[in-house]
Amino acid sequence: MMRICILSEGSYPYVVGGVSSWVQMLMSGILEHEFSVYSIGAEQKDRGNFKYEFPQNFHGIQEEFLDEILGQRSHGMREGVLTPDECDVLYGLVTGERPIDVKELAGIFRVKGRFKGPLDIFMSADFFDVIERVYEEKYSYLPFTDFFWTMRSMLLPLFYLMQQELPKADVYHSVATGYCGVIGALAAEVYHKPYLITEHGIYSREREVEIIKCSWARGDFKSIWIQYFYNLAKLSYKAADHVYTLFERNAEIERDLGCDPAKIGIVPNGVHMERFADIPELEQHDGPFTIGAVVRVVPIKDIITLLRAFFLVKREIPDARLLIMGGTEEDPDYYALCRQTVEMLNIEDVTFTGSVNVTEYLPKIDLMVLSSISEGQPLAVLEGLSAHRPFVATDVGCCRELLYGMTGDDLGEAGTIVAPMDFRKMAYEIVRLGRDFELRRRMGNIGFERVKRRYTYEHFINSYKKIYEQEGKVVR
Repeated sequence: MMRICILSEGSYPYVVGGVSSWVQMLMSGILEHEFSVYSIGAEQKDRGNFKYEFPQNFHGIQEEFLDEILGQRSHGMREGVLTPDECDVLYGLVTGERPIDVKELAGIFRVKGRFKGPLDIFMSADFFDVIERVYEEKYSYLPFTDFFWTMRSMLLPLFYLMQQELPKADVYHSVATGYCGVIGALAAEVYHKPYLITEHGIYSREREVEIIKCSWARGDFKSIWIQYFYNLAKLSYKAADHVYTLFERNAEIERDLGCDPAKIGIVPNGVHMERFADIPELEQHDGPFTIGAVVRVVPIKDIITLLRAFFLVKREIPDARLLIMGGTEEDPDYYALCRQTVEMLNIEDVTFTGSVNVTEYLPKIDLMVLSSISEGQPLAVLEGLSAHRPFVATDVGCCRELLYGMTGDDLGEAGTIVAPMDFRKMAYEIVRLGRDFELRRRMGNIGFERVKRRYTYEHFINSYKKIYEQEGKVVR
């Protein structure tokens, strides 16, 4: 029996969603090994607020929250605490201009008793010289005070996490390349164990999309943050023994971002098809045309575009209704914006159900929609197709592959793809499929067959059983 440590960030076990469901299914399906979780969350108020019931082989959880950094105190300015080589390492971490070996970070942050806290490094004269060097070489046109505080906000979470207790395990398996990717690499280095990454979406790309749209960083400070997350990804890829992703398009991006192609493998998500065995294929019926979206109400899912599309759909199909099935508590401000959009556009027949048992709702649905601006291989699409429901989905992540098939797949189309944020085209496709029952029925059946051939839970679990068995034989 091995102990496998899953490292998560902003997801399991506090947030219900695709990545969290993947973690739960993985642990529950491989009972011959023990699992622990190292989870990075945003706020301490979430401590212990778990959305999942841990399986019987769950060994424990280490919770770290980034707002704990607010309570950190400096022990005064110190000089001569970093060697010139260590300053060069941190310069490379900030700029991304040279590959960073996680062993170099371990030499700085994991020496017992060297520093009392993350501020001791950050507020040292040596590191201040590093920041000054980066500023003068690259960002001297920006206000130095703003640049310094940006560096502080960026680096303190990482410095803090790298100095906390590291979990002990036989295999480290991170679900992202961000903070949890670096911590997984660091733990594997310290304890001389294998390190794996499974990327659902491409973490650095997702952060880029969020930062471009955010209001808390402005102008060129956005580019500083974006480059930082790409730097963390490079470090994680370099340290990993293997990097798994869900589909070929993601693998291509990982290669473009500098991941060694020899490390990359593809393991698709899987779905419990038996959960949907009692849901029949689409049937003609009286009553409203029901559109469903199984989605967390957060910006990256772009509910606003969905609502704008539905506003146009109502002009063509007046009895249409929209069920948005997913948690609303993760981003209250965005949920409020969605409600305001419904009121402003005076859209009728929109229901936010909150988190639901999708198997109870899918029989009521005539057409599913996914409006995300970024995805990996969305479980919501796999589940919808398993219930014979066709989709209108944005061209993100694996959606094109799921709906249109891979090379050699002659099944046909299980729905239709539109560009992200194109609410007019989304509305057009919803109306087109809404007026053609036979097309929807045929697409739904094609999707069901595609999932049965390639995306089952059994295939997913058996793949990771083999991966863990292989990693367990590795000696570092």
